[in-house]
Amino acid sequence: MSYFDAASSLPLHPVAQQALLAALDEGWADPARPHREGRRARMLLDAARETAAEAVGCRPDELWFTSSGTRALHTGIAGALAGRRRVGRQLVLSAVEHSAVLHAAAAHERAGGSVCEVGVDRTGRVNAREYGEALDPGSALACLQSANHEVGTVQPVTETAAVCAEAGVPLLVDAAQSLPWEAPPEGWSLLTASAHKWGGPSGVGLLAVRKGVRFAAPEPADERESGRAPGFENVPAIVAAAASLRAVRAEAGAEAARLRALVDRIRERVPELVPDTEVVGDPVRRLPHLVTFSCLYVDGEAVLQALDAAGFSVSSGSSCTSSTLTPSHVLRAMGVLSEGNVRVSLPPGVDEAEVNRFLSALPGVVDGVRAHVGAASLGSSAPAAGASSAPAEPTGSPAAPEPAEPAASALTVDALGKKCPVPVIELAKVIERVPVGGVVTVLADDVAARLDIPAWCEMTGHAFVDASGDAFRVRRVAASG
Repeated sequence: MSYFDAASSLPLHPVAQQALLAALDEGWADPARPHREGRRARMLLDAARETAAEAVGCRPDELWFTSSGTRALHTGIAGALAGRRRVGRQLVLSAVEHSAVLHAAAAHERAGGSVCEVGVDRTGRVNAREYGEALDPGSALACLQSANHEVGTVQPVTETAAVCAEAGVPLLVDAAQSLPWEAPPEGWSLLTASAHKWGGPSGVGLLAVRKGVRFAAPEPADERESGRAPGFENVPAIVAAAASLRAVRAEAGAEAARLRALVDRIRERVPELVPDTEVVGDPVRRLPHLVTFSCLYVDGEAVLQALDAAGFSVSSGSSCTSSTLTPSHVLRAMGVLSEGNVRVSLPPGVDEAEVNRFLSALPGVVDGVRAHVGAASLGSSAPAAGASSAPAEPTGSPAAPEPAEPAASALTVDALGKKCPVPVIELAKVIERVPVGGVVTVLADDVAARLDIPAWCEMTGHAFVDASGDAFRVRRVAASG
């Protein structure tokens, strides 16, 4: 079995295992107590803090350990907003932040605060200038992940930190995905990370707050971790997390170069091996181990299950999974295809042979899923189920070019009640039944249709006219395929 979901979590690094076992014997006592056992636990905790602070690039007294990366984000956001409440109540964030940040933002809005979301381009990257334009005198905090967890795009943290500093707004950086690979860029005010992303134990997060940043720890608080992370410290897990972070960072340079070459091969070969596939994310400014692609006409959960049966554990941001019926907010913000989305994140130590086996298995897997959902022979002359002739409609859209001659006919496809990827499959089946310039109207109430139909047009060269309610209009621009 090949585990290709490193962006979600990694098994314990060997150094973490060794450190954990040793610390279980030596670090079990309460580090707040003055007796011998307590002092021993305190020494281990302080040493781990110094190690983690060195990797983060901050002072040891600026860093606290939390129960998870999610808890670090919630505490960091709530503490900074509370500490700067006299400045204002606006929270600025990018549209592709981790869901923990979005949940914190929603809670802030429910409490009467305001949230400003900064969009991204089609690669998932924010523009630092636009980020700066979103800041105003009432902005209390800005949030920006260092690298995206779904598509691997690295964000312009240095440039964004500069515009935030000019505006006098602290910047919280979610460094969960990038910290194992390199030290965070300069300029951040608060920083969070999660140990299980680099092979440390789960249940350990990092929260760093620079001196001078106004911060009020959210309630309830106690005396642990300077009042910023309540609860008894898990000293053995913290020791293992710090030790493994130091170890992976020592190996990061060589491993990043090796994995980047393997990911480059996947990015190049997948579109060649699997027709109607889009590789998403920034091709250059990206994490070294992660690649994401989306395949037309397939059910995302079916692809993941078929790859699992073939011996490959991957992840997905598709809406077509049992865990969610809504498309990934990251893919939606980027405006790319969500159906059939596959995220491959290579773990340290993976070899070229494993990647080659994946590339060999993928075409058959996708072909099998497409056949199962009736998309094996798109473009046939047979009418699609639910298709009916209808008079041509004026587009009224300046975004779509007007045909040289009025459309001779139009079609309406009824895909109401059908889930991703069926609406797009039905559209693809009938597009050649109208002449160039003809319009196909797709009736679809699946939430993914609002993302996937325009993305299908982008990939195939047809023109997305408009959407009104559950009706989506597409004009045929040229012969398909």
